[in-house]
This record gives sequence, structure tokens and C-alpha cells, in this order.
Amino acid sequence: MSEPIVFLPDVLCDARLFGPQLAELSTEFAVMTAPVTTGERISELASAVLTLAPQRFALAGAGLGGLVAMEIQRRAPKRLSRLALIATSPLQECPFGPVDYEPMVVAARTGKLRAVAQQLSGVSADEAQGAVLALMEDMALAVGTDRFVGQVRALQRRRDMQSALAKCTCPCLILGGAEDRLVVPKRLESMAGFLPDAEMVVIEGAGHVPTLQAPAEVTVALRQWMAQPLVLRK
Repeated sequence: MSEPIVFLPDVLCDARLFGPQLAELSTEFAVMTAPVTTGERISELASAVLTLAPQRFALAGAGLGGLVAMEIQRRAPKRLSRLALIATSPLQECPFGPVDYEPMVVAARTGKLRAVAQQLSGVSADEAQGAVLALMEDMALAVGTDRFVGQVRALQRRRDMQSALAKCTCPCLILGGAEDRLVVPKRLESMAGFLPDAEMVVIEGAGHVPTLQAPAEVTVALRQWMAQPLVLRK
């Protein structure tokens, strides 16, 4: 039997970010999601995930969840069988720098969490996929302002993870949307260059939330990722 898959959602998101993939893949794999809301540092979030996760697992993270996944790969590489990074970047200033988050915190604390969710998701109200934006806003309200502030503090304190990625030897998937205006495809190409066993998938027509904007294509990519031969470690 294949190893279980652990999904880590983005900032202001919960398991529904991966709803289509969880539904499809659960017939073939053991799947679970872990929250990224239990700390104010990436290291704390990673520790919480490692406590909840199986002893050995495949790990897929989106956005903030991708940063936590990179930290887990750095800290506990022997527990990972494979790594998928979705719409995320190892760079400290991508997609926002530390100072850029402060207006979002102010907005959230003054009752504008929906607007913050729209800004962080890159999904505009005039796009055809109105249901995606509605779901992003609903997830943001479920996470709430207090947890969001903790996530922001973790993002503001994050470190550059390029050197950690360079040491990753398990099968890797780098996935993003061709229309992503926050983590543009060139960022994905740069990240793939640090990973010796990486496959990169850029989905046409999808933006910063490919798991919801192009769910079928993301599921296909994840299935192919799970089918890659495991790497034997010394």
C-alpha cells in the first residue's frame, strides 16, 4: 500500500482548499490534512504537523503550508517519502515581504477579513470562478482573525529555504497556475532548479488557488507524483 498523504493548507485556509483532491484520492490513498494555525513561527507549525503526521508520509503544502513543508523536509527528511509544493516559494519576500502583511492585520482586526482573503488568494471578484472566492472568504472566517495574526507572524519571521531545498532527495512536485500573479511561474522554475528530482507542472488558466481553480488537473499531477518510484535512502 502506498504511503499516506498529508496536506497542509495556505494562510486563512482549511481542509476545503484540497476538497476535490481529498475526495478523489481518498479512494486510493490514506489522506489527511493538518492545520497550520498552532504557532507564530514556521518551526512551531512544523512541530505541530510532525506530532500529528504518520511516521513516514508524502507531504503536499500550498502557500504557507508549502513553507511548513519545506521546514519539515529540512528538519525530518527521513520521515518524508515525497514532497509537493503548490503555489509557494522558498524566498523570504515572496509573495509579500514582512512589512506588507501589517495592513492586512489591521484590516482583519477591523472586520475586513473577507477583503484580506481576496488579496491573499489573488482571486478577484470579477473572475468567472465566483464560487472559489466565496469559499476562500468562508475559510478565512472559519480560521478567524486571531489565528490569522499568528500565521502572519510566522510568515514575517520565515527564513529563506533555498539551501534546505537543495538537500532534498525525495521525489518532488512543483505545481502552480500559469495565471498566478502572486507566485509567478518563473518563481516555480527557480525553485525547481534547487530540487534534483523535481517535476514541475504549470496549469493553464489557473491562478494562485489551482487546487480549486483546476481541481482535475491538480489531482492528475498528484497521482503522477504518487506513482513516482520511491528513493532509497542510506
